[in-house]
Amino acid sequence: MNIWLINHYAVPPRYYPLARQTYFAKYLMAMGHQVTIFAASTVHNSDKNLITDGSKWREETEDGVHYVYIKCRDYVGSGLKRVYNICEFAWKLPGVCKNFPKPDAIVATSMPPTSCAMGIHLARKYGCRGIAEIADLWPESIVAYDIAGPRNPAVVALRWLEKWIYKKADAVVFTMENAYQYIEDMHWQKQIPREKVHYVNNGVDLALFEYNKEHYHVNDVDLEDESSFKVIYTGSIRKVNNLGLLLDAAKKVTDGRIRFLIWGGGDELPALQQRVVDEQIQNVIFKGKVDKAYIPYIVSKADLNIAHNTPSPLFRYGISFNKLFDYLAAGKPILSDFSCGHNPAVIFGASIEVTEPTPENIARAIETVTNMEPDKYHQLCANAKATAVEYSFENLTKKLLCLIQNISK
Repeated sequence: MNIWLINHYAVPPRYYPLARQTYFAKYLMAMGHQVTIFAASTVHNSDKNLITDGSKWREETEDGVHYVYIKCRDYVGSGLKRVYNICEFAWKLPGVCKNFPKPDAIVATSMPPTSCAMGIHLARKYGCRGIAEIADLWPESIVAYDIAGPRNPAVVALRWLEKWIYKKADAVVFTMENAYQYIEDMHWQKQIPREKVHYVNNGVDLALFEYNKEHYHVNDVDLEDESSFKVIYTGSIRKVNNLGLLLDAAKKVTDGRIRFLIWGGGDELPALQQRVVDEQIQNVIFKGKVDKAYIPYIVSKADLNIAHNTPSPLFRYGISFNKLFDYLAAGKPILSDFSCGHNPAVIFGASIEVTEPTPENIARAIETVTNMEPDKYHQLCANAKATAVEYSFENLTKKLLCLIQNISK
């Protein structure tokens, strides 16, 4: 089959680390299929543009994967220039896609919904299979985080577009297990039957994880300290991540062996570092930001990896945090300190869950794992490894391909 993957942000991982489409492409190609990824030329969260001349688009093959970049205007932040960039990619797609052989299937990703909608439109135009991949609930995310109200004109317009996508796609793939509950909450179940909705979460490329663990080591005295119990967090350090709660929990910990090692960067880091100094929090150490290639080694040296996040009403539909799957691949227990409708680590017995995330509750849960019987601890480790295999991109790609092939055209 000739398969197109349309995703605004899906540039090669060396430019931007979220590599879901790249992993799908690699495994689909290994299964004998032809794959092209269409992405915007702008690299998210950077000032890089992959087209710097007057070209409207260009092709590149990297690590065997075929990419097509569509020239889009630079932007910084989330203002009007980004809105223009998002719309620009969608309206330029048809003019670029006509230069390539007709596909047998198109998988188009939202966010943003505009390019997802255009991908479904192109699938209908070409008479091929059209799959909408929903990695982020828009505009529900805007409403959930109080960015705009449900009657805001932009939200109403995006809601109409969202429903159009679900109705017109041959299949809808969510990264959230309980996504059909969302369809029911919107009262759309008559137009969008349950059999049309599927679940393919994020995951981990186990071969790449093991390679990076072997080849990208971090020389860190705290990470190598066998006498301490290492609780590791990796990820962004911004206000929305609420790492202040972890500092509060660290202050409640009474076991002197426990050390919180925090890798990541963000605008909240200086303030949190100052808190550690001012409040003399001696069991928390900020390690700074590292390249993603080093994460497998870091999380594999943990005694407990912590999946920490600010509770959100969106979590009732499930979660798809990329780092959760790195934690699972590390084969170490996980502490999830938020309530969630479907957390793979909890469902498959790899995680301790704190549904009421107070500093006291988090501290007690960590100390429970610290003093856990060896057999129970090692069972959590084994469950994490087994769950990582379940959510390996090799298996996820097989699942995606199966639903593509089962669409009759």
